Amino acid sequence: MAQKHDLNWDDDTPAKRRPTAPWIARLSGYSLGLLIVAVVAYYLIGMALTHRISDDVDQALSETPPGASRAVQMAADLIYRETEQNSWVANNPFFLPGYMLDNMPNFQQGIIYAISRFAIEMSDQLGRTRASSEVDKDLEDAAGKLKFPGTIWLFDFETSWAPTTPAEKQYAAARRALIAYNQRLAAGDATFEKRSDNLQATLERMTADLGSSSAIIDQHLTHAGGWGMDTKVDDIFYNVKGRLYGYYMLLRELGVDFDRVIQDRDLGAAWNQMLASMRAAAALDPLVIMNGAPDGLIFPSHLSVQGFYLLRARTQLREITNILQK
Repeated sequence: MAQKHDLNWDDDTPAKRRPTAPWIARLSGYSLGLLIVAVVAYYLIGMALTHRISDDVDQALSETPPGASRAVQMAADLIYRETEQNSWVANNPFFLPGYMLDNMPNFQQGIIYAISRFAIEMSDQLGRTRASSEVDKDLEDAAGKLKFPGTIWLFDFETSWAPTTPAEKQYAAARRALIAYNQRLAAGDATFEKRSDNLQATLERMTADLGSSSAIIDQHLTHAGGWGMDTKVDDIFYNVKGRLYGYYMLLRELGVDFDRVIQDRDLGAAWNQMLASMRAAAALDPLVIMNGAPDGLIFPSHLSVQGFYLLRARTQLREITNILQK
């Protein structure tokens, strides 16, 4: 008589074990491959669409009210371009393609640094009558917000766990303050002291800042000509390029603001030569940044070229400030 099999087989019964179907394994591998391809494509395509080095040295100034400062308007225009028209990428979190970029954020932060230095001069010197008068509130607000680190996104865990205002929003608020100052200036309710000593002090601050940029280049050139991959040379190049571009655009319009001083002190030729050097440095745009030896026969030294134009512009700025001091 045949025995009945027990329907409640133990889990370890060989008949209960089922091998994984081959098509399931193939599907899992295929899905993983598609996911990897999608992630790589997301970053590569996103980086290509995001990356933009806006170094147009001929960028026109937006409409400026009569009586307003053209240099202040240029500062506002550059902030708008880098935070609204372009994507501010220096603070992008890891899940955005801009996180993988390095040249663009260094260039953008260089521009903002130059504007920040200019805003400080506007607050301390140009936007007040002598040093004893009250600081213009809009200029003070703009200068303060432009000091905000460009790498901060919604959180800054070094100071607080609470959400904070991201860098681009701080810069946008600074832009609004600059525009408000210019509107009051055009209406006669703000101060813009176009004295030669004010211009001299502003140029001296810019000259000192260019000196610090030159020192950074000089320090890195001590490692030039090595055979290893230099991952810092492009960061330095584009940060300095951003500063030089920002200063060039501001000085281009500041020369119009101070046209009377420049004419009275016979500075036209010297001013144009200085702008030409700044323009040449700001317009440098090699395809690949290399840190070859300054006298290298095969690999160029782009920092050396950039440093040459920077030092020439700095020397010409010193010549202008010396004339203004007399």
